[in-house]
Amino acid sequence: MNRKVRPVKVGDLTLDGKKIYIQSMLNVPAHDVEGNVRQAVELEQAGCEIIRTAVPDMEAVRLIPALKASVSVPIVADIHYDHRLAIACCEAGVDKIRINPGNIGSIEKVKEVVRACSERKVPIRIGVNSGSVEKDLLAKYGGPVPEAMAESAMKHVQILESCNFSDIVISIKSSNVSSMIAAYRSIAEKCDYPLHLGVTEAGTEHMGIIKSAIGIGSLLSDGIGETIRVSLTGSPVREVAAAKDILKALGKYGGVKIVSCPTCGRTKIDLIALAEKVEKLTENMDKDITVAVMGCVVNGIGEAGEADIGIAGGDGCAVVFKHGEKLCKVSEDQALELLMSEIEKM
Repeated sequence: MNRKVRPVKVGDLTLDGKKIYIQSMLNVPAHDVEGNVRQAVELEQAGCEIIRTAVPDMEAVRLIPALKASVSVPIVADIHYDHRLAIACCEAGVDKIRINPGNIGSIEKVKEVVRACSERKVPIRIGVNSGSVEKDLLAKYGGPVPEAMAESAMKHVQILESCNFSDIVISIKSSNVSSMIAAYRSIAEKCDYPLHLGVTEAGTEHMGIIKSAIGIGSLLSDGIGETIRVSLTGSPVREVAAAKDILKALGKYGGVKIVSCPTCGRTKIDLIALAEKVEKLTENMDKDITVAVMGCVVNGIGEAGEADIGIAGGDGCAVVFKHGEKLCKVSEDQALELLMSEIEKM
C-alpha cells in the first residue's frame, strides 16, 4: 500500500511515514516522580523516541513538567475517564494526549479537551481497542471485530473533525493478532491520519515479542504505520529493544544486523556461543552493516555472501570474509577477536 499520510507533529517529531518512531510507556507507579524520571532517562538512552505516561489523577499531572525537564523526547499523557486531566496536562506542557473518547464521557467533555489541545497545538491520539468498543457497535457487529473497531475510531475522528481539529493519530489495538492486523488495514483505507501500531496485552516477553513482530511487522510491510509500541509484561526498556529488532528485520532501522545459521551436524565450532557474543558486542554499535556468523563453508561465504562482513566455521578454525571475499583463516580461539577488529574498522 502506498499510503499518503497527513503529517502530525509530536514535539519536534513529525509523523508522516518517512520514519517509523519507537515509543514505550513508563510502568513505575504514577506518583513516584523520581522513579518515573529515572525510567524515562533509561528509555531515552535505550533509543525510545516517544515516551507515554499514565496520568490517573491530578497529583500525577506533576509528572509532565518533571519528565519534560529530564528527557528531550516527546511526552504523551495517557488519559482515561476524567477529561480535566487531559486539560491539566496540556497546561503542564505535554506533547500529545492519548484519550479513549468512549470513556471520557460526554461529547462536550471531549470538545473541552479539543479546545485545550488546539490552543497549544497538542495532537490527540484516539486510542480504541477491542475492550473499549461502544455497546451499539458491539450489537451491530456481534462483537469487537475489526470492522467495529475501525468504525469506532472513525466515529471519534468525526467528533474531533467537527471541532475543526485534525492533529490526530489513531490506534486500534487488539490482543488478537489477526484482528489487530485487519483493523489497521481497514482504518488505513478510511483515512490519512498517522497510525500508532501495537498489539495490546501481548503478554510476557517471549510470546509478546512474537505477537508484536507478526502484527506490527505485517502492517509495516504493507506500508501501514508511523509509530510503534511493543507491549510487554516487563521492562519497557525491553520493549524498545524488541521494537528496534522488528524495524531492523524489515530494513527500517540502522545498526548492526546479525545473520547466523541454525547449525547442523557439519558444524565443528561453538557457533551458538560465538553468535551470541557477536550479537552482544555489536548491539549498541552505530554501524548500518550486516554481520554473518555461519557454521561451515557450505553456509558460509556462499549463502551469506551479501553480508558486509562475516565468519564461517571450519574444523576448529574459521574463515573471516568481507563482501563475499575471503580475508583470512584463523583458529577458533582467534575468530571473535579478529572479526570484531575488522568490524571496528568499518
